Amino acid sequence: GDMRDAFTVVVPSLPGYGWSGKPKRPIGPRTTARLFDKLMTDVVKLPNYIAQGGDWGSAISAYMSYEGKGCRAAHLNMQGWISPGVGPETDEEKAFAAKAAQLFEMEGAYFREQTTKPQTLSYGMMDSPVGVAAWIVEKFHGWSDTRMGFEKAYTKDQLLTNVMIYLVTRSFNTATWMYRGRLEEQFSNPLPKGARLTKPTGVAAFPVDLLPWPPRSQVERSINVARWDAFEHGGHFAALERPDDLVSSIRAFARQLD
Repeated sequence: GDMRDAFTVVVPSLPGYGWSGKPKRPIGPRTTARLFDKLMTDVVKLPNYIAQGGDWGSAISAYMSYEGKGCRAAHLNMQGWISPGVGPETDEEKAFAAKAAQLFEMEGAYFREQTTKPQTLSYGMMDSPVGVAAWIVEKFHGWSDTRMGFEKAYTKDQLLTNVMIYLVTRSFNTATWMYRGRLEEQFSNPLPKGARLTKPTGVAAFPVDLLPWPPRSQVERSINVARWDAFEHGGHFAALERPDDLVSSIRAFARQLD
């Protein structure tokens, strides 16, 4: 391979998820970003790094880019940066916003429950392996590119391994706290209107996602987009579903930073 493609990869699990420690109360992506920046600069002792993420990782990576002292750039495969006051302006952007709102209305019940009453949900789930499996696998089914069939996207072992991590570590409850933490952060420490990611940002846009990327024209009003890769296949869980595509995008973006 090319030495330019070599990385030191640090992949922390989020607080409250899997084998990571459990916080005493909900914390959100902005607080987690500060913890991860400290991990990279003060613990791992790296002078700088590139943050990468999808799902909550995209929001955390965006905040690491926004205010992390060691973050050089960010690569996102979901729109994790929502800048207050930056909305659709063109007809294309408005049409996309209407379609995205409709999609979230159909798919967003889990988000509202985990944001407002995570513990109520958790008491039922912590006592029901079948419930946890249904809750999680339904997301894989709905947010992945299943045009060639669900079992073409993931093996049963991959799905069961994902479910078992929550069950074995008994972390379903604290994993839902990130949603509540995000809400509390928005109330206590909101972003200023028009807040912008000024560091270089790479975008990997996969077509089947819960939160698909808006048109590039809208994204560029709040993000310094240095690279935009649009793929024909793949969805929300790109690192698991389309790993080669995601890695190729990260590598190409990193080369541009040299």
